Amino acid sequence: MKSIFHIVQRAEFEGSAPSELYRPASFDTEGFIHCSYLEQVCAVANERFTGELGLVLLEIDPASTGCDVVDEDLYGLNEWFPHIYGALPTRAIIAVHEFEAGSDGTFNLPTPLNSHYTSRPDGDPL
Repeated sequence: MKSIFHIVQRAEFEGSAPSELYRPASFDTEGFIHCSYLEQVCAVANERFTGELGLVLLEIDPASTGCDVVDEDLYGLNEWFPHIYGALPTRAIIAVHEFEAGSDGTFNLPTPLNSHYTSRPDGDPL
């Protein structure tokens, strides 16, 4: 099963330590943890987090969450995003990647992830 990704402020993520479970602030109102597939990460970041500092990108093994991970198209745009319905066990986090915006305020994949994915499914470069 391929990894899924969650964008979060480093301070919020580190504030959950040393807990064995991570729940973002939005979990209480949303009821799930918003995630993306690798090919969706930059589009989400550039739409919702442009210019923000202090972000990290959690790489998650969905099979290790112990929760339902559901692909959903919440906005009727025919684009499916994975959502974790439960608190995320920190053991399911494969890596925490630095995720800083460039000088123009936009995001690109962290270098370690570039080797995994260099173009969109339609063949256009990221």
